[in-house]
Amino acid sequence: MFSKSKINEPGPKSSGAESGAAATSSDPKSSPKPGADMSTTPSSSPKTKPNPSILSSDLTITGNLRTTGDIQVEGTVQGDIRAHLLTVGETANIEGEIVADDIVVTGRVVGKVRGLKVRLTSTARVEGDIIHKTIAIESGAHFEGSVQRAEDPLSTGGQSSGGMAPRSPSSPAPAVPRPAAAGPAPMSEAKSS
Repeated sequence: MFSKSKINEPGPKSSGAESGAAATSSDPKSSPKPGADMSTTPSSSPKTKPNPSILSSDLTITGNLRTTGDIQVEGTVQGDIRAHLLTVGETANIEGEIVADDIVVTGRVVGKVRGLKVRLTSTARVEGDIIHKTIAIESGAHFEGSVQRAEDPLSTGGQSSGGMAPRSPSSPAPAVPRPAAAGPAPMSEAKSS
């Protein structure tokens, strides 16, 4: 399975042709078996979870934020946020829609909240609708708005008027198919201009 193991060769080679992994595995004390070295190296590097991006309390952002990673907001954001895990810190003030798989609110949010798991802590202040799969609201949290359970809250933005990007009347309908028996789509968007 393995060929030409260099673990037991005396003295390190200083040529630049060796990779960083081969140079670190040349120490016989740290990895006496080739199989042990191969099983520990991949598990430590790729599986480490990156730290969240932290927006400090003295930072004000005007505009939308979008990431596939984690964000911890301690400052002010005037715009929409989309992330994997969003933590709204106690000093945070967000004015806009927030969408994430996992949302923990300890600060202030004015706008729609959409997440698979939404948690409002005792210091949370939320003014807006919450669309969720699971929700937890601690005693002491302030909340004004409606709560709606949805099986997939991350994709329900097209059903309400507060989506991440407003649709124009000429843009295509949301991905959810409309039954033919329901008749034509309502013309509510054309009246709201």
